[in-house]
Amino acid sequence: MSYGVSAALQTAVYQALVNDATITGFVGTDVFDAPPTGTLPSLYISLGPEDVVDASDQTGRGARHAFVVSVVSDTAGFLTAKQVAAAVSDVLLGANLTLTRGRVVGLYFVSAKARRVQDSDVRRIDLTFRARVEDN
Repeated sequence: MSYGVSAALQTAVYQALVNDATITGFVGTDVFDAPPTGTLPSLYISLGPEDVVDASDQTGRGARHAFVVSVVSDTAGFLTAKQVAAAVSDVLLGANLTLTRGRVVGLYFVSAKARRVQDSDVRRIDLTFRARVEDN
């Protein structure tokens, strides 16, 4: 198993999101690895947790990364958050991610969970993707 591609994958996902015109049209530069302290933007994208399992085989080291990208909004209703989530999905599934280490064999949408954050007016959509990577 290799966890070596993890940082390169995260960087490529982040770059794909911040360099997309549709995403920046919605959230500007508010795409975060970790949301800033203090007052949060009313709409932003945050890279979230990641689970990695071995996918090595006889041809080399590899892994399956399940990672979450969250859309967070304090706008009433889910419409805006869903539009941004759709844009995130479109960008990532259409991206040819170039990694500084290893390569992406495939990138797939796994699931989405839309919910209101307890005791607040905040809406959150967590999109889970799976990337199969090789570290050769």
